[in-house]
Amino acid sequence: MDFPWKWVLTISLVAICHAAADPPSHMNHFIQVVKWIETEIPGLPPIGLVKELRKSAQLDSPFIKRYLGALDDRKAVLNSTVSEYLSTAIHHKVTESGVEKGVVLTSDGTTVALAPLLLGIEAGLQSVSKGRVRGLYPLALSKTLAVSFLHHSRSSSTTHRLGPDGCWDSVTSPKMFTLSGVPSLATDAQVNGGMDGVILGMEVSNPSRRAIKLSTLLNQYYNYRLRAKGLDSAPRLISARRRQNFVRFSRPGYLKRQVKGTLAVYEKLNRDKGKQKKTSEATLERIIEGGIKAFDHRYTECPAIIPRCQWGAEPYRGTPTLLSLPLSFLYIHHTSTPGQPCLTFEECSRDMRSMQRFHQEDRGWDDIGYSFVAGSDGYIYEGRGWHWRGAHTKGHNSKGYGVSFIGDYMETLPSENTMNLVRHKLAMCAVSGGRLVSDYIVHGHRQVVATSCPGDAFYKNVQTWEHYREVQS
Repeated sequence: MDFPWKWVLTISLVAICHAAADPPSHMNHFIQVVKWIETEIPGLPPIGLVKELRKSAQLDSPFIKRYLGALDDRKAVLNSTVSEYLSTAIHHKVTESGVEKGVVLTSDGTTVALAPLLLGIEAGLQSVSKGRVRGLYPLALSKTLAVSFLHHSRSSSTTHRLGPDGCWDSVTSPKMFTLSGVPSLATDAQVNGGMDGVILGMEVSNPSRRAIKLSTLLNQYYNYRLRAKGLDSAPRLISARRRQNFVRFSRPGYLKRQVKGTLAVYEKLNRDKGKQKKTSEATLERIIEGGIKAFDHRYTECPAIIPRCQWGAEPYRGTPTLLSLPLSFLYIHHTSTPGQPCLTFEECSRDMRSMQRFHQEDRGWDDIGYSFVAGSDGYIYEGRGWHWRGAHTKGHNSKGYGVSFIGDYMETLPSENTMNLVRHKLAMCAVSGGRLVSDYIVHGHRQVVATSCPGDAFYKNVQTWEHYREVQS
C-alpha cells in the first residue's frame, strides 16, 4: 500500500501555517509549503508557482513590473491560509526595533531574504520562454545595492552601505531575527538572498537544463549534506558555495555596470512620479564606486563568518582587552579535541560550545581562546573576533590572531577548501580591512609554544604557505 504523502503534507501545512502572523522562519518550512502547493496543484509549472508566490506577497511595484510584467488580476489559486503565510514569510521589512522580517534561517546557519531569491528565480524562468535573461541582477540584487548606496550618500555618517547580520532568537525554532547594528537598506540577509537569486536564476535560465520542481531546486541547494571530504567533493550548486559561485557569475566590473544601470532606471521611475531629482553622472560614479568597493570587501574578499550568537556562545567573563590593529601574525592551530572535522552548522556549533565550555570551565579562561575557528562546512566561526585579545598562543596573544581548524591533524589534512578559507580568504579579508599588516607572518602554534599543535601533517602543509616564516631568534 502506498504511503499517504498527501495527508502528511496537509498535516504539515496546518502545522506550518497555524499562526500566519508568526510563522516558523526556516527555509525548510518554506520548502514544505512550496512542496504542498506543487502536490495540491500538479499542473502548475514552476514559473506559475513563483508568480503565485509573488502575488501572495504583493510584489508588484513599478520596478518589478518593468522586468516581469504586471501580475494578472485573476483570483489567486492558493487558499487564504497559505497566502497569508506566504505574505508574512516573503514580504521584507525592518522594524524600528531592528527586527528583520521576510527572512529565513537556512540549514547552513546563514540567513536569507526570500523576496530577492524568488524574484531572481522568476527572472531566470521567464527567460526560458522569452529567449533572454532580463532583469535578473536588477530584481535580485542590484536595485537593493543601488538604493542602499544612494541612501548612504545622502544620509548622516552613522548610516552604513551594507549589512549588518543579526541573531535568531532560536536556531532550532527560529521566529525572530534581530539585526546586530544600525540597518542599511541592504542587510546581509538581503544580499544573501540576492546572490542566491542570481545564482539560481542563472541556473534555471539555462535552456538545456532539465526542468525540476521549485521545491526540489531549493532543497538541493539549501539542504545538501556534505560527505567526509567536505566541500572538496561537494557539487557546485549548494548554498555553502554562495560567495564563490557569485564571483564566478559576476565578471570584474559587471556588478558595477548592473548597479549603475539599475540606479538610472530606479531614479527615472521616481522622477516620473515627481519624487526625486536626477543625480549627476559624476556623483553617481562616486557613489557606486565606493559602494562596490565595500561590497567586494564584505562579500567576495571576506569569507562568511558565523557570529557568536548563531553558534550559541556564552557571554565573555570579565572585561575583554582591545587589540591594537593592525596585527603582524597569524597563528595556526588544530583543536585536537574535537578530533573530527565538523560538516554541518549543527555539528560545528556544538563543537564551538564544547570548546568554549572547556576553555571557560576547565581552564578558567574568560572565553573560547581562539580568534576564529574553521569548520569543514565551508564557514568560519567567530571566537573572540577581530577586535579582542584571545588566549590562543601564550605570550603572543597581543601580536596576532589565533585561528584553529576543527579536527586532529597529526596524520591527515583539513580539506583543501577549509585551508583556502583561512590561508587566502580570511587572511585577505584581514589585510584589506586593516586588521593584519600586508606582510604578516604565519606561524604554526608549535613554533612559539611547546606543543604538537597544529598536528604533524598539517604543520608540514602550513610550511608551504606564502606567508609562513621561521621564528627569528
